[in-house]
Amino acid sequence: MSILYIVATPIGNMSDITLRAIETLKSVDTIACEDTRHTSILLNHLGIQGKNLIACHARNEENSANGIVKLLSEGRSVAYCSDAGTPGVSDPGSRLVRAVREAGFRVVPIPGASASVSLISVSGLAGKTFTFEGFLSPKSGRRQKRLSQLLERDEAFIIYESPFRIRKTLTEIMNLAPERNMVLGREMTKTFEEFLCGTAEEVLSQLKTEKGEFALCVLPTHRTKEENEDAD
Repeated sequence: MSILYIVATPIGNMSDITLRAIETLKSVDTIACEDTRHTSILLNHLGIQGKNLIACHARNEENSANGIVKLLSEGRSVAYCSDAGTPGVSDPGSRLVRAVREAGFRVVPIPGASASVSLISVSGLAGKTFTFEGFLSPKSGRRQKRLSQLLERDEAFIIYESPFRIRKTLTEIMNLAPERNMVLGREMTKTFEEFLCGTAEEVLSQLKTEKGEFALCVLPTHRTKEENEDAD
């Protein structure tokens, strides 16, 4: 059956793969991957062998999407995996989904791990509103401008950050909004997982290593209307 499955994969802990994701990866004709080497490790761990793997990453997504549409037109089923988490969320996949849907084929989500939702679940955020920003621009001026805009809203927001810029980003938030509390997740679901809480200055003082993957949830300074209503 000609279906593109968007398959969420673990963000670290291999045990977080869902039963439905495993069955989907076993059943499809072709698996498209952000990195075939990375997905091969997952497939080997799951005991899934003999699958046709094709690359579909940020640099070739448009051309690869055309090839995947061709496979679907031939009656084949295709699963798409990014390196970790849910494709299309700060990962490649959106162009592929649009191309496949415009070609008239079904796109089916296979839900699973997501760093942003995992962090929200342990942040203590009781309100119903937050902004997912993903990765900020590596350019200092653009990053600071966007941080200022996000902080001015006084709503929760989530950003991803590289180990090379995490201290710089925390310092910028400390200078812009020293009163804001936050939760920093490092290496979530992995062996050295940790969560650091407090103001940017307090989180910086607790941060002993820049190694790993980082997700940051910056909390609002006041209780939201939704939170107050829930507490009544």
